[in-house]
Amino acid sequence: MSPSIPSAPRAELARARVNLTLHVTGRRPDGSHLLESLVAFPQIGDRIAIEPSDRLELVREGPFARDLDGPPESNLILKAIDGFAEATGIPVPDVRITLTKRLPVASGIGGGSSDAASTLRLLEDVTGTLLEDADLQRVARSLGAGVPVCLVPEPQLIRGSGGTLSPGPELPDCGVVLVNPRRAVSKPDVLETMTHWDNPPMPAVPERFESLGDLTGFLETCRNDLQDPAIRICDAIQNVLTVLDAEERIRFARMSGSGATCFGLCQTKDALDVERTLRAAHPHWWVASGPLS
Repeated sequence: MSPSIPSAPRAELARARVNLTLHVTGRRPDGSHLLESLVAFPQIGDRIAIEPSDRLELVREGPFARDLDGPPESNLILKAIDGFAEATGIPVPDVRITLTKRLPVASGIGGGSSDAASTLRLLEDVTGTLLEDADLQRVARSLGAGVPVCLVPEPQLIRGSGGTLSPGPELPDCGVVLVNPRRAVSKPDVLETMTHWDNPPMPAVPERFESLGDLTGFLETCRNDLQDPAIRICDAIQNVLTVLDAEERIRFARMSGSGATCFGLCQTKDALDVERTLRAAHPHWWVASGPLS
């Protein structure tokens, strides 16, 4: 019997995952890379909403909905529903899931992974069926290496091949501006251009950053080892970084993940004004801002 679904829609912000650092420290025999990364989840993201329906359906809307392609069976949200039903032993619920796609696709900020993780959390809420942490992690891993970290949208440290997670430091009050030149970048293509895999690990991460200056000072000692390879196949990334570096209110800028989205850190009070400035100067770019955490 299908679970009873609350009549009022339940919704969640599927936050972008921003790699503040990304050190590639080795390569496994199967070709996968080893990494160390500090990730944060700003208050910027897609919106996932669930409400009762007479059948399972997925509605896609928003500025980047048209960029979602592939057959339904490859959709991470629908795969998350199937995985949840299998893990809980309940039938696939009759729900309408509305994805408002606000994050660019294939942009290095984990949009699809975060959508899947939010779907799992919402399914627990609306069905009243909670999975054990180990079972929830297992379902998340079955959906992709980037999904487990998105289950807890708080600062985290990622190590190994992506499956070793630990709580990250407390971040200071600051703002972030995300910029994408509306160019999709393939992570496999970026990895193919890598020439150095055994790079130095990330420095020890403190438990807390007291100020924006403390955070940016630490980030200056770190890297994103995918940034230069990504720029080699998408020079628009360098254009974005050059603009962010020239903006006096931005204290630090770097590419996230495998690109092409870049982030700039600033005082919270400046974030929206910086977003407006960049939108006016570069209307063809995607720009969004918000608190870092």
